[in-house]
Amino acid sequence: MTLPPFASSPEGPDALRPLLDTVLDALRDGGRARGGPLPAGGPEAVAARIAEAVGDVLPDEGDPDALHTLVRALAEGSADPADPLCAAHLHCPPLAVATAADLAVSALNPSLDSWDQAPAASALEAVVTRALARQLGLADALVTTGGTESNQLALLLARETQGGGVRLVCGANAHHSLTRAAWLLGLPEPVVVPAPGGILDPAALDDALTGLPRPLLVAATAGTTDAGLIDPLPEIAALCSAHGARLHIDAAYGGPLVFSDRHREQLAGLEAAHTVTLDLHKLGWQPVAAGLLAVARPRDLAVLQHRADYLNADDDTEAGLPDLLGRSLRTTRRPDVLKTAVTLKTLGRRGLGTMVDQVCARAREFAALVQDHPGFELYDRPVISTVLFRPAGADDDTVAAVRRGLLEEGRAVLGRARLGGRLWLKTTLLNPHARPDELAHLLKLVEGSTPG
Repeated sequence: MTLPPFASSPEGPDALRPLLDTVLDALRDGGRARGGPLPAGGPEAVAARIAEAVGDVLPDEGDPDALHTLVRALAEGSADPADPLCAAHLHCPPLAVATAADLAVSALNPSLDSWDQAPAASALEAVVTRALARQLGLADALVTTGGTESNQLALLLARETQGGGVRLVCGANAHHSLTRAAWLLGLPEPVVVPAPGGILDPAALDDALTGLPRPLLVAATAGTTDAGLIDPLPEIAALCSAHGARLHIDAAYGGPLVFSDRHREQLAGLEAAHTVTLDLHKLGWQPVAAGLLAVARPRDLAVLQHRADYLNADDDTEAGLPDLLGRSLRTTRRPDVLKTAVTLKTLGRRGLGTMVDQVCARAREFAALVQDHPGFELYDRPVISTVLFRPAGADDDTVAAVRRGLLEEGRAVLGRARLGGRLWLKTTLLNPHARPDELAHLLKLVEGSTPG
């Protein structure tokens, strides 16, 4: 048998070209076969179709059609985040230019655990992370897999710089990864402060900080997962300063508001944080993964330094080879920064800001449709691009059943959130191309699926 070609060799581009045509054809064929935002039939139907497509996972003889067969099956069985009726989660449609850039990463396969595996990628990461940190009002940033890893790193830096007994203080609205990180890192039981209406209560935070021994880490949220709400950051920052507490802001969702001249003022106070979480695979239209942890004091990162002689020997570092192990807790690490760099350079701040403005405007339009419809109840006006609503007069069981019914039929993908003691349907609008008539159709689908 002829040995297959490699993607990174000089002949790699020629070998890839026909394979890319196969992939693109399979994506198109699978999307057409799906015919909507989600495959119909529910988990069992999808699993059966995948099992049929895969067949024998490791046959004695290879199948030359495997690429088309499996990519088509994956596309047919996937949720399409670009479909306006797929609006459940912080799962964005990726930009074509970012996806194309990500192909180059897969082909070249650099690994950011030593300079000799990723010379250009390590230099690019250093430039881009600092530029993004400055956009947030901070000094430097690490690339992560997303909000969970960023939040874990934020707590780790607090533990190592403030002392092992540092205690997390967060709102009841905080992302679950924060309290989980405290458990993972062996920190004291977190103090959870009330968050009436879905945002952290500054008065309750003041009371908590007054009565707790130091050191303390306060975690605020700029863009909650359930409703896209933003904590009162300036007040929280002032309280942290007054009480000598370290401040972390989880801006995984809301952070990209800094690109928008119209909306960036909602993030006032962000620059007062010691660390900030940012996810560009949410409101940044990047393929997963594209997370960041920005830091105000680069010296805090010194606690991540680690030695492995085969990767960052002392004499190599002294000779001028960059040491990359202190830039992550991971060892093997792909340069996810390339797609982000290409996006920033291609669209510029104005282009990204326009996209942010568009999805925020779509959310306001959808909220207005809900508010004007007598058959629905709106939770509140959207702060970013999340809208919570429910059929008027329906109980929680009905709301849950409506959502699951639309999922089973593959007609619409809506999320769920519990606020104010009630269950709400959630739309997270991340597609700036969505049209008002498509949003109206989404509401009509829910209306038609709600029992009379």
